[in-house]
Amino acid sequence: MRARVVAMLLLTPVLISTALGVVYTQHVSRSLVVQLQEQKQGRDDLNIEWSRLLLERSTWATHARVERLARERLGMHTPSFAEMEVVRR
Repeated sequence: MRARVVAMLLLTPVLISTALGVVYTQHVSRSLVVQLQEQKQGRDDLNIEWSRLLLERSTWATHARVERLARERLGMHTPSFAEMEVVRR
């Protein structure tokens, strides 16, 4: 009987510390899962923004837009036949 009491007294702190360890581990695990989800959401947001930026870049670089800006801002035009010069080597 005395051996059982001693065993109970020795194992009770071990049991409590193990239970606290499990609780702490679950807490840390849940915190890390939340951080992971936030990081994934951030990644998805950045991918969406990157796609928008690629689309915007392609829009700014269209041939028609570049040609229009060359005409409007730089005063460029397609040369007439008389303005053309052929350079031969």
